[in-house]
Amino acid sequence: MQLWVGLGNPGPQYAMHRHNVGFMTVDVIAEIHNFGSVQKKFAGWVQEGRIGNEKVILLKPATFMNESGRAVSEAMRFYKLEPDALTVFHDELDLAPFKVKVKQGGGTAGHNGLRSIAQHLGPDFRRVRIGIGHPGHKDRVTSYVLGNYAKTELDDLADMLGGIAAEADWLTKGDDARFMSELALRLSS
Repeated sequence: MQLWVGLGNPGPQYAMHRHNVGFMTVDVIAEIHNFGSVQKKFAGWVQEGRIGNEKVILLKPATFMNESGRAVSEAMRFYKLEPDALTVFHDELDLAPFKVKVKQGGGTAGHNGLRSIAQHLGPDFRRVRIGIGHPGHKDRVTSYVLGNYAKTELDDLADMLGGIAAEADWLTKGDDARFMSELALRLSS
């Protein structure tokens, strides 16, 4: 069993923010792989399903980004999972828009959701870093991250989210390199 967490902020006013691309990702995974209905648990929203041969629990913390670790640690304890069963989908300023990289462990690069999870569980969990690009100056980061995707970006966003969901089986198998290469091929065609 694996726990896949999408990071974001709850509420319709945040739905299309770049900071909510983790929420968007798990929503598309749930849709493409026909996950069950949404349940309110662990201070968040949970859906259960299968990807390939693996049972996957999807979690969207309802705690706001800065407290994501509370919801994630509750779910990890309930399912008796170790950090190697955890994958977190999150926005990444240091990657070009719509580029996706998988990383095991590491720092938080100032991401408050990752920081909260690391405080509760330690840093040794897998991250699917979803590029949103950098606005160019640190003074513009907050408004950029908490801003909506532009209309001109929506097709690329949909393609990327669909691609992540379509190639998700590689993540369940722990083949991060194959996931990244298959996704890159899909997005370049």
